[in-house]
Amino acid sequence: MIARLQAFGAFWYDFVVGDDWRVAAGVAVMLAVVWGVSRTSVPSWWLLPVTVVVVLPLSLWRATRPG
Repeated sequence: MIARLQAFGAFWYDFVVGDDWRVAAGVAVMLAVVWGVSRTSVPSWWLLPVTVVVVLPLSLWRATRPG
């Protein structure tokens, strides 16, 4: 039973974090920011697409740079 729980946890860690923990951390932080902004009268739907537009190229740049 413990081995199955460990495998389940490892799957979700690999699925969410994947190859770049910075992307997962950035999205998690922005989800918290979106939640906070959604409690106000300011529309917050546009924050996550902006996050993806910023974080994805940075992740690709880090993954493809030589060295």
